[in-house]
Amino acid sequence: MKSAARLALAWVVLSLASVASAQTQWDLATNYPAGAFHTRNIVQFAADVDKATSGLLKIAVHPGGTMIKHTEIKRAVGEGRAAAGEVLISLAADEAPVYGVDSIPFLATGYDGARKLSDAQKPYLEKQLDKEGLVLLFSVPWPPQGIYAKREIKAIDDLKGLKFRTYNAMTKRIAELASAQPTQIEVPDLAAAFASGRVDVMITSASSGVQTKAEEYLTHYIDSQAWLPRNMVFANKAAFERLSAAEKKAVSEAARAAEERGWNLSIEEMTVKTKALKDAGITVLTPTPELKSGMAKIGDTIAKEWAASAGADGEAMLAAYRK
Repeated sequence: MKSAARLALAWVVLSLASVASAQTQWDLATNYPAGAFHTRNIVQFAADVDKATSGLLKIAVHPGGTMIKHTEIKRAVGEGRAAAGEVLISLAADEAPVYGVDSIPFLATGYDGARKLSDAQKPYLEKQLDKEGLVLLFSVPWPPQGIYAKREIKAIDDLKGLKFRTYNAMTKRIAELASAQPTQIEVPDLAAAFASGRVDVMITSASSGVQTKAEEYLTHYIDSQAWLPRNMVFANKAAFERLSAAEKKAVSEAARAAEERGWNLSIEEMTVKTKALKDAGITVLTPTPELKSGMAKIGDTIAKEWAASAGADGEAMLAAYRK
């Protein structure tokens, strides 16, 4: 009996060791804080994967840039330092034109347009990521972008000479065309940058304004709805390929659910956070006809520049979007 008991115990130990060795953990790095709707959506995605794989694939989400800085996340995932990550797509616009299309101002100014643009971009985005050893999982937009300042901006000329916060190639180009001074500032540094005078004006979403307590250092929000930039969540291709067929299916299905949920969360976020800006004392305004006209001219210039740089793929994306 003792021998049988020992054999049974050995079998249990070996079985547990086998389960442990079969379990995979991914680290997923993101720049945004735990309370941001993008991060909450990713945490739910990770929970869905955990449940669907019965715990065989666990995804540990590292928010707030605690694991890897925003600008380094895509490279880190490509190099395998993290299995997955989330970045603002247009952060990589200097690397390849496909990463910049969702941030062309006034190309897609509402959720329906943004969804159509996302669909047109997706196959080209997947192709570019594949070249870099990455796999697209899902993509979710921020609410529409508006202009924050310490006074009302009535026309493009009002931006002349101001220090304009940039975070990608497109926002830098807007600043240049508006004769403002481009100044790159990441989200965690916004309050200090405005307080110290390093920056005077920015274009970002209502979400970012609430998150960074814009009412403490700014007074006006012009709801220009200039564009809906998107974040993308992606994985290291080799890490994805090492998964079993069942695990790949679980990740893909959870990603589809996360994308749909994320778009709905974005719409909800726009409504709630725009009201929150008003409640916090920010003056929320619609853009004047003069400002709309000036922004449209800048947007047209940027769209033409982007199409020229993107070549045949760029023309095909825009044609698919405008179809």
